[in-house]
Amino acid sequence: MSSFERVASAAEAREASPQVVTVGGRTLGLFHHEGEFYAVDNRCPHMGFPLTDGSVDDGILTCPWHHARFELSGGDTFDPFADDVRTFPVEVRDGDVYVDPNPEREQAPEAHWRERLEHGLQESLALVIDKATIGLDDAGVDPAVPLTVGATFGTQYRADGWGSGLTTMSAMANLLPALRPADRRRALAVGLGAVADDCAGEPPFFVQDPLSTDRVAADRLTEWFRDTIEVRDADGAERVLRAAIRADRDRSTLVTMFVAAATDHRYLDSGHRLDFVNKAVELLDRIGWDHADSVLPSLVPGLADADRAEERSSWRQPVDVAGLVADASDDLPTLLDAGAAATWTEPDDFVDRLLGDDPHDIMAALTDAIEAGATAEQLASAVADAAARRVAQFGTANEFRDWNTVHHTYTYANAVCGLAERTEAPELYRAVFDGAVSVYLDRFLNTPPIPLPEPDGDRDPDAALDDLLETFEVEADETVGQAGRHTAEYLASGGDPDRLKRALGEVLLREDAGFHPRQNVEAAFARYDAAGDERRGRLHLVATARYLAAHTPTRREGEQTFRIAERLNRGEAIHEA
Repeated sequence: MSSFERVASAAEAREASPQVVTVGGRTLGLFHHEGEFYAVDNRCPHMGFPLTDGSVDDGILTCPWHHARFELSGGDTFDPFADDVRTFPVEVRDGDVYVDPNPEREQAPEAHWRERLEHGLQESLALVIDKATIGLDDAGVDPAVPLTVGATFGTQYRADGWGSGLTTMSAMANLLPALRPADRRRALAVGLGAVADDCAGEPPFFVQDPLSTDRVAADRLTEWFRDTIEVRDADGAERVLRAAIRADRDRSTLVTMFVAAATDHRYLDSGHRLDFVNKAVELLDRIGWDHADSVLPSLVPGLADADRAEERSSWRQPVDVAGLVADASDDLPTLLDAGAAATWTEPDDFVDRLLGDDPHDIMAALTDAIEAGATAEQLASAVADAAARRVAQFGTANEFRDWNTVHHTYTYANAVCGLAERTEAPELYRAVFDGAVSVYLDRFLNTPPIPLPEPDGDRDPDAALDDLLETFEVEADETVGQAGRHTAEYLASGGDPDRLKRALGEVLLREDAGFHPRQNVEAAFARYDAAGDERRGRLHLVATARYLAAHTPTRREGEQTFRIAERLNRGEAIHEA
């Protein structure tokens, strides 16, 4: 219901235009222009500068700070970086000006902020994305909503399909339960911003129609999908995949199609392709599998075009490790038959064997375990532990970029663990083999291996955590080892793992951390949560603390923008600080 309040005499308002008026608890700008009165929210929606300090010409109000322009009567902006400014009804009664400070909104907050988020993604505007994310959170909107907006945009507007942006968004969504409440909206904004950056300036993804048949068995569709990926026929593979989705094939069948095709060749794109598959599946778990027809096809271009590791000399010389994987893969039916009725328990030295210098022994350890009844999930977990050891024992005398080498193996191993929870396809063992070979090839980065911390457990956890956080403020090789040691001391001394994860998440999100640290922290949290005991899980948090310390501090440009969005949301005067 409208409730007009007097704000000024008409004569005074004409003479003193523009002027600031307070009505109904709101600070408005009152303008007289071309014989009419107008009232707008006096805070520029871009960054809060007083619009009464601006200028009006030909019905256009211009903010003097960043020159955002607004149509005075309706508040619509001319400039994509700024939101529309809110306007308020004005009436002149008996020589006085009245304003309604509480008019009905044309849009509910959820609809408004969702629209702004879509606009921010289209224009790749970080401040708009951040403000929209905060607005949706304040409106009590489930995170699945902005994630769905991001997934829809990211899969439609990048011709190369699924990339680092969508992977980042999915990883940030996975981190949400572990974060401080104040950081959850930060994580969503980081993920959505990464999607916008990844799609900026890219041509759109053109959709292929599904095969029209509905009479093809799931096994045949999987065979066709593998065959088309084999010859790098992305269009044909997409049509097959869409046919499977339209036929309502279950989730396990769809995951199996990707696992089979992605493991027909070795360690595609340094492990990224299988990791992307896992992240797409995890995202669908959050936004709903009714979006499978838009999300899953975006994986196909990269899968078809991927670099195949067996084409690299490191996988062929001096030991043909690609051939070892091929031989073990050929033996899988026999190995699985032998272990079908058996139950495997991991030996105490199993991870040590996976870290050995003899690839033949490593493959023998895995094939013997399969023959003894080991599941793909059990072996994937062991390989992930071995990969974490490579990170935890990485020597800082190596080139800095070599952190990426051990990191890629680690996130690949984490992806295999995730997919093992979704399919029992025998091809998943091939992914385990690939991960183990990559761990082997990374051995030179642990030469010599940095000793794992062995804390006494007698430290004050609070002091250990404070010392850990200090390591992220200084760029120095020695802080890398200190970060691992303080993490181990904190956990061994009874520190709360959830508190540690919140602290690591806070550090990650305040930095312009980039793709790899965001992946690494998310993978470490997942592997810690999946570990059967604290000591085994500790390894993963030690590893990611070292990795994060090596990659901090940064410029924190993204955090600066997010804080501006938060301050605007609280009504602070940015221009006065």
